Amino acid sequence: MSELASKGQLRATFLRAALFTVPGVLLLGFLSGAVAGSAAGNPWFAELVKPAIYPLPIVFPIAWSVLYVMMGLGLAIVATAFGAPQRKAAMLVFLLQLLLNLAWSPLFFAMHRISAALILLGVLDVAVLATTVLFWKVRRSAGLLLLPYLAWVLFATVLNWQFLTANPDADGQEYSGAVSRMEI
Repeated sequence: MSELASKGQLRATFLRAALFTVPGVLLLGFLSGAVAGSAAGNPWFAELVKPAIYPLPIVFPIAWSVLYVMMGLGLAIVATAFGAPQRKAAMLVFLLQLLLNLAWSPLFFAMHRISAALILLGVLDVAVLATTVLFWKVRRSAGLLLLPYLAWVLFATVLNWQFLTANPDADGQEYSGAVSRMEI
């Protein structure tokens, strides 16, 4: 027998890894958004002028759920590509881009730093591109799984820029949520 592991054993190894990476990436994404208050009902966000390309609010949780699942699957593919050149580098760059990804919601929604969030997205764009290239080199299927994520992050960068352009006074603005009344 010339094989070290059978196809069934390799599949089982991938499934075990995916059972960790997919829920892990989903959970981290959910927690980042929940801690930041990144729902459409966020009072500060509700007051912002929405750009024309802003999709319906329901699109975001659906898109991010699908993208986080695809990211987790791609990571599982790379993590189980034992002996593949650049495997460790790909996983390290993946973790870096994931940290950048998770930092965006608190920066934008909780701290109201629209311009800083835009800069972060520019760095994230480069990190996701690098991750996609490295994943592709390790396993083509892993790189393919990240292409929709790359497209979405590039869209998010344009959307963030349009939010900044439409709401320059909201950048860094403290929002108390207080209501003032005037009697006449």
